[in-house]
Amino acid sequence: MIADARHHIERAAQSGLPREGLGYQVATTLVARQNGTIVGSAALEVYADGALLRSVAVAPEARGSGLGHALTTTAIAMARGFGVPALYLLTTTAERYFPRFGFERIERSAVPSGVQASVEFRSACPETAAVMRKGLASP
Repeated sequence: MIADARHHIERAAQSGLPREGLGYQVATTLVARQNGTIVGSAALEVYADGALLRSVAVAPEARGSGLGHALTTTAIAMARGFGVPALYLLTTTAERYFPRFGFERIERSAVPSGVQASVEFRSACPETAAVMRKGLASP
């Protein structure tokens, strides 16, 4: 599990995503393998007032296979299972990708304080990143 988290951090870095704080998310890190090699990953930070989807990353050779979709929907289901009211993310490159999962762009100030206190919001992601939210009402 620890090795998987390290590989997730490496995959995030290779994809140009921030690594700060990812090492603390071992229990909520998703890892996808193909022939024993990690080809995709995503992490979830859970707070009392929401969860933060971090570093959804897919290796170039696995892009277009539906792996990013599978990682994202699994992370959404995991967040829903934690009972948080909403899932948030920051992105500088994938603002057009996440609306298909129900994410909508919001103002940074609309994010609850617990999620804003994360490393991702405080320092890892630039102020210019798009902030997106998905409500997680029970299905």
